[in-house]
Amino acid sequence: MVSRYYSVDEAIENGAAPVPISCDKTGDVQCTIDIMDHLLACEATWHKGHSLAQTVFSCIYLLRPERTSSHALLHSYSRIIRATCKAVVSVVSDARTHEEEDLFTMAYGLPLIGEDEKCLSMLNAVEETIARQLRACKAPSSGRKVIEDLEPLQNNLALEEGYCKAILCRLRFRKHFYHVLMCLKRPQGRGLQLARKHISSCLSELEIIRKSTEVLRSNDYGTHNCGEDKTTASGRRPVGFDASINTRLSAPTPPRSIKILSWSEAVEYFVKLLHDLDIICSFSLDASLEGILQFMVQFQKSHPDLVSRAHLQTLLIQDGKLYGRDPIFAVIAKAAGLPEIVRNHDIQNGECLVHLGQLVINLLKILSTNAAWQRRKLGKIVQDWRVIHIQLELALRQEMGEESGISADQNGRGDILRQILIWVEEQTFWIASRFLMLGFELELYSPGEYCMVYWYIYVVLIKLAERMHHKMSFTNATAKLKGKKKKGSTKDMSRDFQIPASVLFLQSYICLAEGLTMMLAALKNERMLSQSPSPFNSDHERFIQHFELLQKAGVPDHISYQSFEESTKNARFSTLVMYNYFKDAQRIAKEVKNSFPNDPERQSELRRIEQVAEHNSIALTVLCRLGSLDSSLKVSFDFSHHPYFATAVVKRS
Repeated sequence: MVSRYYSVDEAIENGAAPVPISCDKTGDVQCTIDIMDHLLACEATWHKGHSLAQTVFSCIYLLRPERTSSHALLHSYSRIIRATCKAVVSVVSDARTHEEEDLFTMAYGLPLIGEDEKCLSMLNAVEETIARQLRACKAPSSGRKVIEDLEPLQNNLALEEGYCKAILCRLRFRKHFYHVLMCLKRPQGRGLQLARKHISSCLSELEIIRKSTEVLRSNDYGTHNCGEDKTTASGRRPVGFDASINTRLSAPTPPRSIKILSWSEAVEYFVKLLHDLDIICSFSLDASLEGILQFMVQFQKSHPDLVSRAHLQTLLIQDGKLYGRDPIFAVIAKAAGLPEIVRNHDIQNGECLVHLGQLVINLLKILSTNAAWQRRKLGKIVQDWRVIHIQLELALRQEMGEESGISADQNGRGDILRQILIWVEEQTFWIASRFLMLGFELELYSPGEYCMVYWYIYVVLIKLAERMHHKMSFTNATAKLKGKKKKGSTKDMSRDFQIPASVLFLQSYICLAEGLTMMLAALKNERMLSQSPSPFNSDHERFIQHFELLQKAGVPDHISYQSFEESTKNARFSTLVMYNYFKDAQRIAKEVKNSFPNDPERQSELRRIEQVAEHNSIALTVLCRLGSLDSSLKVSFDFSHHPYFATAVVKRS
């Protein structure tokens, strides 16, 4: 809590943030660039979850905006920084993803309000002045007479062009980044295409910023810091910053020790942030709910940070509608395979379906959070989906007259409820599978627990595939009943028995999970897997710890530790040699690949499945032939080919 200065005024009185920064114009320009660079590093550190007051607003110039009015360059840059911070705080607060890091949106009474009105016009004016100065120093001597009255940026003419370029790229990056944030705020995704243009400009300016390092280090003004943790391109320490200046505000910042990201790390962060935002902007606004869920899962694999995830959520959910335009019931009806005419049915006003709509919105919000927070919330929400499933079952019975004695299905309400019920079951098992898979990403399972985890994944995926197939079959049957029969050919009959590609895709997962379960069980039963018994809890207790939330929700029904033991206790390599699940997974992955010609993500996922299946098939063959004969064989598992499905590695000790 001990600070160098105990107030902003005291810091200013002691010369911590002079205006102008230096009497020497060259030094003043260099120091201004250092302030810009350090603010970029502070902003990236804030985005990573640290306090705004201890990062960006550790800059004394930002705390007293009126003091910089005589310094046009610093003043315009300070205003755009404040406006940018305000925009980011706003989107993260609206998305409510700041629950992961409560400090992110706390402004501590800092001067953020009202800074976005004239900041761009002021920045444009400064940018135009410096652009003219750059043109002046580039102009041949014969043409300089026209612009002789233009005052140079600083005194050293040899450095003029380099400094002008360095400042221009930093100002332009700020301008385009602010435009990106403003475009993403437009309702119903109307600004996405324009945002992509500004993102491209941002990335171009960042590349120029990187290249300006050599020029900035050529001047010997100031003190160099050549360590890896330097926060400026020049390697100098910036003027006008004090990390502890805000510890005695009316809402004091906690006395945390914060390490500001280095300048190169900050640039890398913004490059990744912009790429993530570009992925969001390129996503189709006409995608189905299933497509949105797949996109969100795929997007999470790149480990996006808080700001990009907040923008994804605010794009998807606006005013309680998908993209701010599609009512949630219409989205559910489309996902459940109901005809378009049903999407305005008065059944959507029922309490049960209103609650279901809220669950869908909550699911999308949960998938926008980080992996750890996401898994925790998915484990809890699966119980809510189970409850809504029970409520829909009761509503369906009442509608079909099982309780009231009425047999007529009025207005087709029974068919609607039945189809939505199947879809709710499918989604419940999808949530459960996502919950289980995230455990691998978060490294929550030890190798000794892989067997029970893959067994549970296998059981959940079987149920998911059944419900998915059931939904598709019901949808196709309904469409055929309502359509007119033009041809009574056997060709249509054969299509009824054809398994959809999405179900076959899931079947490859099922074969992998079952194969890994049986291989791990056989290794355990034949004592070939080196594992020491836990001194703290038994296998049964660990089963409960990992799957308690799913067990409470009855997902799936009638599944227990005893079921797991019964399924795996007789696994032996002598029986596994008779049937190789991995070969099935490999075959299905190859066959189904042609069904997704325009889906590169599915194609790459199927290639990963093939690789895991091929390696595990070879490992299983080796173990079946030599396992009982060669005691020196040791088996370990890694995730070199797939993030969720392990690959067996057989070596001699």
